[in-house]
Amino acid sequence: MKYLWAYSVPIIGMLGIHYQGFWVWSAMIYAFVMIPIAETLMPVNTNNYSKEEIENRLKNKFFDFLLYLNVPIVYGSLLYSLYIVTNNNLSYTEIAGIIFSLGVILGANGINVAHELGHRKTMFEKILGKILLIPSHYTHFFIEHNHGHHLHVSTPNDPSTAKYNQTLYAFWWQTVSGTYKEAWKIQNRLNEMEKRPFYAFKSDMFWFTIIQITYMILIYTFFAINGTIVALFAGIIGFLVLETVNYIEHYGLKRNILPSGRFERVSEKHSWNSNHVLGRIVLYELTRHSDHHYKSQKEYQILEYHDVSPQMPFGYPTSMVMSFIPPLWFAVMNKRVPVDMKS
Repeated sequence: MKYLWAYSVPIIGMLGIHYQGFWVWSAMIYAFVMIPIAETLMPVNTNNYSKEEIENRLKNKFFDFLLYLNVPIVYGSLLYSLYIVTNNNLSYTEIAGIIFSLGVILGANGINVAHELGHRKTMFEKILGKILLIPSHYTHFFIEHNHGHHLHVSTPNDPSTAKYNQTLYAFWWQTVSGTYKEAWKIQNRLNEMEKRPFYAFKSDMFWFTIIQITYMILIYTFFAINGTIVALFAGIIGFLVLETVNYIEHYGLKRNILPSGRFERVSEKHSWNSNHVLGRIVLYELTRHSDHHYKSQKEYQILEYHDVSPQMPFGYPTSMVMSFIPPLWFAVMNKRVPVDMKS
């Protein structure tokens, strides 16, 4: 039941947007001020589950339902925000607040959950994952993350791995442009392997492009220019939230090259781990990222802590705030990057 707390971001965000005024910034303040303060006061939990607990958690479909429920929550938040924007005389400050608060929801409850569902085996769950990526204009993430990032993580070949001493803002440019280019390369390679045309039903990138264009056309049709602007920029905030998480997840870490010339296998050492309980709950255990990359098919409710994983001094929400200030980030994190793993 603790994972119900993940819904606190959209609930607080929507209440703020409903009451308008200064309250439209509620989701931003909650995510990047209140949660960081709270998680520094709450305990760190390094406990893992027993075999029996793992079996019971995997059998309990309520964990899956909690993920599925984010689809109506995300789209409900989007539509209500656009309704407020197009039916009220709002100030520029209020519109900006709605864009940022909605963007946080699209990142935390949209792309983050899409990431989890994208690793699932059933077609139903994969489709839900793709649907959750649409409002953030990031459907290509589905292909690049699963076929690119997990293969090349912590190597120079991965646009989603931040280099040692690279600022967050330089990383944003690297990963946003690089991820999109890599997605097309992967899709073209898959098309060639299966000898199918560019526009084939299984050519995801072709259809993703059609879907993203159609999405924006529908927004403009029903919510005019104001709604289009909000949807466009909220989506950008959404994917920048994701890429900020990517930044802190692998910052400065690299896989060493073996005598054979290949990179060593991905292990628990190649992602930053955090056991701060509030960040774990709100982000559906994304903060136990080391175990996720070690065994990417593991579902969020059974991810484990490994002693050998590099540990963040704070939870992911606090670390994201810290990354916005590069000198502070470098001062805290550079000394924690293992010497033999610095990229």
